[in-house]
Amino acid sequence: MIRFSLYVIGAGLAGQAAAEAPKVATDIAPVHSLVARVMDGVGSPDLIIPPGASPHSNAMRPSQARALQSADVVFWVGEELTPWMAKPLSALSEDAQLVTLLDTDGTVLYDFRDVTEEGHEEDHHDDHDDHDDHAKHDDHSDHDDHDDHDGHDDHAEDKHEGHDDHEEGHAGHDDHGHDHDGIDPHAWLDPENARVWIQVIAESLATADPENAQQYRDNAQAADAELAGLQDEIAADLSGMQARSFITFHDAYQYFEKRFGLETSGSVSLGDASAPGPARLAALQEKVTEDQIVCAFAEPQYDTRLVKTAIEGTGAAIYHLDPIGVALNPGADQYTDLLRALVDGYQACANGS
Repeated sequence: MIRFSLYVIGAGLAGQAAAEAPKVATDIAPVHSLVARVMDGVGSPDLIIPPGASPHSNAMRPSQARALQSADVVFWVGEELTPWMAKPLSALSEDAQLVTLLDTDGTVLYDFRDVTEEGHEEDHHDDHDDHDDHAKHDDHSDHDDHDDHDGHDDHAEDKHEGHDDHEEGHAGHDDHGHDHDGIDPHAWLDPENARVWIQVIAESLATADPENAQQYRDNAQAADAELAGLQDEIAADLSGMQARSFITFHDAYQYFEKRFGLETSGSVSLGDASAPGPARLAALQEKVTEDQIVCAFAEPQYDTRLVKTAIEGTGAAIYHLDPIGVALNPGADQYTDLLRALVDGYQACANGS
């Protein structure tokens, strides 16, 4: 499915030639934001999964299904996050280009973890030696070498069901019934990964749309510089948070935590946001007491009662984090707004405000 299309140059107004922008679709809002930033001045991508919908089990509206099926280029995190997308993606046009961001060279990946059950946070960092031979992204010297996407069309295999479900419908499921092995797909929360992906996005679009290649690359270069500066700001802003003990509603934040030196004591739910069973809640309550937790992070799309139960009687305060940006407007600024919103949440904890 990784074939590349050439686009017809049509006559523009006043007799000027203009390149037709490719039709581009993306899965989640943070990826949509990165693609929109690279496409600025050329076109706009379609967002398949609205911010308030579940990445794990989303029923596409007819308009979203049409946008996906008519796309010339599709960017998605991967089947680890949205296993239900594998089937519709298998029906893409032969000329469509599918880019699986978790599979791109330079992406930092971590395995799913369970800090609550382990009793301590083990470092499951994977430098891709065991995952399709991808190298850890330590610098940006190889950002221009991302235009080979052979192998990204192997999306029919159902590898990691049960990841990142954001629906209240999971309230009746015990977390012990889920498979939590494999790659944690929340990789967009590491801005270093976003910087890698921006270059991948630009080169993929440049291949599909050579007439606008320079625009894509210029936009990617500007976005990379912006993210580099923002990453430095975040590191400085979170310096007061590194000594604070906290828990989260679900374990979606290890990419952000490890990038900026934060350490969680556990989570109410695992990385797929499945509802916890009584044993898990009891273990977490013990951790909250042992680690003298001062902050518990809920998420705006979920009922806070489970978080309140976990910290009951401890004096810990509840704050909010959101890994996908439910309350943010989709668009080119959504990704940086998402990172800043995470910083605001952690700073509120650090400041006790």
